[in-house]
Amino acid sequence: MNSVGDLLYIMLYGGATMASLIACLYLLLRKGNAFAPDVTPPLTLRRWAAAFFAVSCLGHFWWLLLYFYSRHLNMIGVMEASVLDTRHLNMIGVMVASVLDCVGMLTTIAGTLSAMLQDRKRPLWPVVIATMPYAVLWALHLAYPDGLFLDMAIAYMVLSCVLLTVYLVFAAWRYRHWLCDNYADLEHKEIRSSYIMIFITVLLLILFFGFESRYKVIGFIVQFLEIPFFGLMLWRVETLQQLDGMTGVDTEDSLPAEPEETAPLATLSGIGALLKRHCEDTQLYLKQDLSLSQLSQTIGTNHYYLSQYFTQQGLTYNAYINGLRINHFINLYHEAVATQRSFTAQQLASESGFRSYSTFSAAFKQRIGQTVTAWMRDTTGVE
Repeated sequence: MNSVGDLLYIMLYGGATMASLIACLYLLLRKGNAFAPDVTPPLTLRRWAAAFFAVSCLGHFWWLLLYFYSRHLNMIGVMEASVLDTRHLNMIGVMVASVLDCVGMLTTIAGTLSAMLQDRKRPLWPVVIATMPYAVLWALHLAYPDGLFLDMAIAYMVLSCVLLTVYLVFAAWRYRHWLCDNYADLEHKEIRSSYIMIFITVLLLILFFGFESRYKVIGFIVQFLEIPFFGLMLWRVETLQQLDGMTGVDTEDSLPAEPEETAPLATLSGIGALLKRHCEDTQLYLKQDLSLSQLSQTIGTNHYYLSQYFTQQGLTYNAYINGLRINHFINLYHEAVATQRSFTAQQLASESGFRSYSTFSAAFKQRIGQTVTAWMRDTTGVE
């Protein structure tokens, strides 16, 4: 790499270092939320993200010191013995930096991405243990520097990143089902952005651990992508809503806890009548952000039994509430047409309890089998 390329790379590298430092200090020191003041993100997620930014900043700083130190050693290493000592010191420094990056970044990234999924706490010790073979392979490379063990270490890290991706995607898929079983409104709780974060994160990890040291252009790409990635990570942390008291309640599975003995319980056969009286007749389903836990308290039963009731009916909680809201929308629509009142579908959807029209449209098509516009046209000829 020429001097101009070196200078450009160092500028990108320094920019990524400063970006990670600023993001870390922001998450640790600022109590409010600058991106979305009305959103309260999970404190656990905020701390894990701060740890990730801290590890990234320290890793950048360490590699920068190692770069200038190795250049200094190369300048003064004139004799053959000195050159050998210089190479050995460089290799030790690279090994230490690589292993620390591996353990620190994989652990904090896994912790951050896992904290975005608020159904339960997930152990991270398997991630730490999974990094140990990488350290062993680097130690073997230090003892036998023929390149074989280094290639094995790189291949192992790439495979570890792929397996981590598979696990996180599976966890996100389960989280999506958990949301449908516990929440009526999925706005600001959806996992599409979490999927995006997973794939971008692992892509950068694979590029960093697998190819950056061998292809200079990959190094440029990684440094160029890091700053917008840090911004995306910070935005995701700040805009992810803390769910209402259910974070981390379950450490073994995604089901609600067993009912307490002192709680007023109803049998499964009587829950349908309770829902009719306290939810459907009172139009409680129009309340936005109504959770399974809140509904169970309102009707006088336990959220475990309520969840079991919906399972028996072949429904998710989300489908039950959205079904009531769609029926309410249909009634409002017919009333508006009969009275010749001016309206929009967006307005009626909002009056039916839906926070966003896109969510309403998807739920309507899934339940009715037609788009809202097509249904209105076929029903009354009004669009």
